[in-house]
Amino acid sequence: MSAHLKTARPTAFTNVRLVDPASGYDGPGALIVTEGVIADVMWGGELGALSPDVEVIDGNGALLAPGLVDIRVKTGEPGTETKETLKSAARAAAAGGVTSIVLQPDTDPAIDEPSVVDFILRRARDIELVNVYVAGAATKGAQGQRMAEIGLMAEAGCLYVSDADRPIVDSKVMRRVLAYAKAFGVLVAHRPADPWLSAGAAASEGEFASRMGLPGVPAIAEKIMLERDLALVELTGARLLVDQLTTADALESFRRGRDKGLPVTATTSINHLSFNEIDIGDYRTFCKVDPPLRSEDDRQAVIEAVASGLIQIVVSAHAPAPAEDKRLPYDEAAPGAVGLQTLLPALLTFHHEGRIPLIDLIRTVTCAPADLLGLASGRLAKGAPADLVLCDLNAPLIIDADQLISKSKNSPFDGRRLQGKVLRTVVDGRTVFGG
Repeated sequence: MSAHLKTARPTAFTNVRLVDPASGYDGPGALIVTEGVIADVMWGGELGALSPDVEVIDGNGALLAPGLVDIRVKTGEPGTETKETLKSAARAAAAGGVTSIVLQPDTDPAIDEPSVVDFILRRARDIELVNVYVAGAATKGAQGQRMAEIGLMAEAGCLYVSDADRPIVDSKVMRRVLAYAKAFGVLVAHRPADPWLSAGAAASEGEFASRMGLPGVPAIAEKIMLERDLALVELTGARLLVDQLTTADALESFRRGRDKGLPVTATTSINHLSFNEIDIGDYRTFCKVDPPLRSEDDRQAVIEAVASGLIQIVVSAHAPAPAEDKRLPYDEAAPGAVGLQTLLPALLTFHHEGRIPLIDLIRTVTCAPADLLGLASGRLAKGAPADLVLCDLNAPLIIDADQLISKSKNSPFDGRRLQGKVLRTVVDGRTVFGG
């Protein structure tokens, strides 16, 4: 849903490095914004004479890219606003260069019927910061038992359906969800995790978890559920978004599914790109996430999958948890990490290390998720929404979790040195951060 921001004066961005994965351009240029949309783009050059009423922003060579599209964001609203409100999440997103977010449905009450979808969209519209969209629950209460009103929620504006962190265990229910969603042209997202192998786990099974005395989940749990889901996709022909692939074995299964022409797309989280199981260290509960952090071999496999384009989308997996839910013994602490403000600088790490070209990294958080969900954003093109991020690629950052805008401060990046500072975030032509 558009943020419906007030009309701002025309703005020209000059002396910038334009990175637009949709067109394949990465180089110098300029861009002008009028009435909430991109009015003109100059690839490799500068704008001509401008009228006096145009605000000119000299980027001094900074990156100008489409605003980030983060399709997996949790808040505590409605139900547990102490974790995060829509407003605090929107402010954090703006500070991180994220201009569009898709909220997960496992709230209280769950987003499992059209009236709740409508409530969230209206509430977000009143905040007038970033574009807020909704994922509806695939089953009632996101409990995996009875199918939710998928068609009606789609009509109300939900972009896809998912039970968020909870896998749909009953294969008959999952088949019905996929078949029904296909009839309405709705995307289904599903977390691949065998629930019996995963039950009670606090870490990835292996030598490290054993030495730490933590209950572990074997990596095969991801592959087992993914194989089932791929078989059901082949049976129904429905579109599936595999929610956060994190293991090398599961990536091989996903590759085979893609090679067969199945309509499947995969995400991974910035956490699984950036950390491995060793980062748990001295029982750092900020590093307890779901799925759990994997081995270094798995992390490297995920990085290669992003580099090759096998994994097309990176998400923040923003999951706020207040201090009282994290300051517990590791196996009792709530999983989850905030990530809206750290998504971009953490992603840029792979550019600075020379692992993945900048344009390919930006693609995973702009046009790739936008195209999957049918959004007009995520590109620098004449007539496209003026959702932009201006970023100093080389500015050093030391992440201080206490200074993050999110109400919860559970960031695994706390204390980590990164490079890439958001200078300005623009939504519908209006500056919502910086400036």
